[in-house]
Amino acid sequence: MAENEVAPRATLAGRLFHLLVRVVPLIIIVLGIIVPPWSVLGKAHLIGYGICHQIPERTFFFNNHPLPLCARCSGIYLGAMVGFVGLLIAGRRRVGELPPGRVLLILGGFIVVMGIDGVNSYLTFFPNVPHLYEPQNWLRLATGMLNGLALSLIVYPVFNYTLWHNTERRSSIQAPWELIPFLCTIPVSVWMLESGAEFWLYPLSILSTGGVLLLLTMVNTMIVLILVRRESVAVNWRGAFLPLSWGLAVSFLELSVTITARAVLTQVLGLPF
Repeated sequence: MAENEVAPRATLAGRLFHLLVRVVPLIIIVLGIIVPPWSVLGKAHLIGYGICHQIPERTFFFNNHPLPLCARCSGIYLGAMVGFVGLLIAGRRRVGELPPGRVLLILGGFIVVMGIDGVNSYLTFFPNVPHLYEPQNWLRLATGMLNGLALSLIVYPVFNYTLWHNTERRSSIQAPWELIPFLCTIPVSVWMLESGAEFWLYPLSILSTGGVLLLLTMVNTMIVLILVRRESVAVNWRGAFLPLSWGLAVSFLELSVTITARAVLTQVLGLPF
């Protein structure tokens, strides 16, 4: 075959590949949006079904309507949203450095606190097994928010460094005192969820499950960029659109797998998941 015949075919294959790279994630995202359930609350509960046990006794209710996530998971993803939104409000949109050591130590302490409360709570599943104190949903929420806040303040600069070509040479949090405004949201959130007022059902459902999608998308975007060796390339939002769309698409695929797996385990095999 002549060289002038091979070149057009190679060019056509390359164009088709680049088209698929751009179209496939959009198809996945659209399918993830339009498939049932149709209501916002229904979709939030479906996301929760894929990542959370949704045990009623460990979930906040609003006029007999449960949140999509249990108290601890609600706290984790609400805390993550607080961290991300707080950094944007503070003008640290493209910070690319981790917090200093003393702040990282505090954030690590937040994660440990949730771990201790989680183990203590888990021990209550077993009769006659001693535990430190009686678990409470407000404690699950509060320690979950500490964990989610810590994760967001650590993940955010790593995400920026992986996505953007130019990042700000400063930390997401530069001093311990800067954590105070973030921590003030915890008692407010506890009050909102403990109130049981139905007014908070939709906002908290959207924020918590939105936190799931946001955190998954950021992590998956980083993984995709590392796998294709395109780290630190985007210079504007147009350049960031494709990796972000793949990150969201992969998140939808992951949730689809976990939702399907749980449905099979519980509804087909009758296992307690």
